[in-house]
Amino acid sequence: MIEILRTNNPVKLSFAQAVMNEIGIEHFTLDDGMSSLYGGGLPFIRQRLMVDESDAHAAKTALARAFAENES
Repeated sequence: MIEILRTNNPVKLSFAQAVMNEIGIEHFTLDDGMSSLYGGGLPFIRQRLMVDESDAHAAKTALARAFAENES
């Protein structure tokens, strides 16, 4: 499994998960329990979005495009 995103921003994480769902890449989140335990207030405990190694390039490309389009 490869980490494609690390954040304690729940909106950014949800957006990234929606992108993965849309393009059909299976994913899961690590450290969501620890992050929410402190309400995202500890910057060193961030949630990680993970994908299979074979999907990592496609996932990173899709996220880069989606975040770029969202900023415009």
